[in-house]
Amino acid sequence: MKEVCKYLNIICLCLLAMAIALVLLFETDILPVGLMTYDKQSEFVLTFIMELLSLGAAFLGLRLFRFKTVHDDLMARTDVALFKWGSIRLFILEVPMVLDTLLYYFYMNTTFGYLGIMLLLCLPFVYPTLSRCEAEVCE
Repeated sequence: MKEVCKYLNIICLCLLAMAIALVLLFETDILPVGLMTYDKQSEFVLTFIMELLSLGAAFLGLRLFRFKTVHDDLMARTDVALFKWGSIRLFILEVPMVLDTLLYYFYMNTTFGYLGIMLLLCLPFVYPTLSRCEAEVCE
């Protein structure tokens, strides 16, 4: 169980570090900001897509372990299923967060920033601590 928790922590922190690195690179002007501000049509389409994706990811990431098939798998194959579903849950939440961060700096549209912050606020509820990992396979 400790190994699975350790690997899930590595996944979580690596994706979070990627988002923080993007923020640092753009804020220190190492990468140029606002490359796509002129393209309003693609901004509209990507805003619509990312709103749906981020809202769906927040719901699915927070509720994933409550679905019957996932819960049954966690009860039957504890460590293997926890690694599988735990990493899927982290990717569901953090990949759109990284995309929102990147799109925020490409378009300088605050909608992307707020969507990324919303997904960031979901992370404390799914952060893979040892006690949470044990509780998710024992309920």
